[in-house]
Amino acid sequence: MLDIFEILGPVMVGPSSSHTAGAVRIGRMARTLLGGEPVRAKIGLYGSFAETGQGHGTDKALVAGLLGLKPDDMKIPASFDLAKQRGMKFTFETARLREAHPNTAVLEAERADGKVLTLQAASTGGGRIRVDRLNGVEVSFTGNFNTLVIRHKDIAGELADVTRELSNGRVNIANMSLCRDRRGGDALTVIETDQKVPRVVRQLIGELRGVEGLTYYEKEGD
Repeated sequence: MLDIFEILGPVMVGPSSSHTAGAVRIGRMARTLLGGEPVRAKIGLYGSFAETGQGHGTDKALVAGLLGLKPDDMKIPASFDLAKQRGMKFTFETARLREAHPNTAVLEAERADGKVLTLQAASTGGGRIRVDRLNGVEVSFTGNFNTLVIRHKDIAGELADVTRELSNGRVNIANMSLCRDRRGGDALTVIETDQKVPRVVRQLIGELRGVEGLTYYEKEGD
């Protein structure tokens, strides 16, 4: 059965849910995972985003998302000027990808303190998005759930420790995936949850042995 969102689409500034609303959400996802507003962004456009994105306002929508604007914000068309006012520099280029979704953007964003994040994400229709790569690691999550992204060493018992802290905090796991470069090497675990993850639970996970970094995305509307 279709929900009302699928029938009517998102509340947004037009003209296209995939090229505009989805693009805003991609930018907002990059901003959230970066942990703050970027001072620099390099944005690659692929497929339909590259071919028709300018006419649909995809470029302005991506910048608007990086600035923290929502899909229904009337300031989206003025995002370039807003970025200039805030001191955020940005460039666009054509992304060279293989077998990616036609509405794909690759964002490299940098904070004032030098932290850099690279994200590849697709706008899959109706304002929905899917993150496909994060800092060079293949992932798959949508932002439809509260999401933990954990960088850690691939050591025995690590996931059990993480899930124990979530269970103790009464947080239910909806989806979970792990990617690693090699056995015993670096790993990236993405955990989508039904409930918000309390700050204290995130702190406890961050203090576990082998955990090198944790980023949290809180689902909009929660």
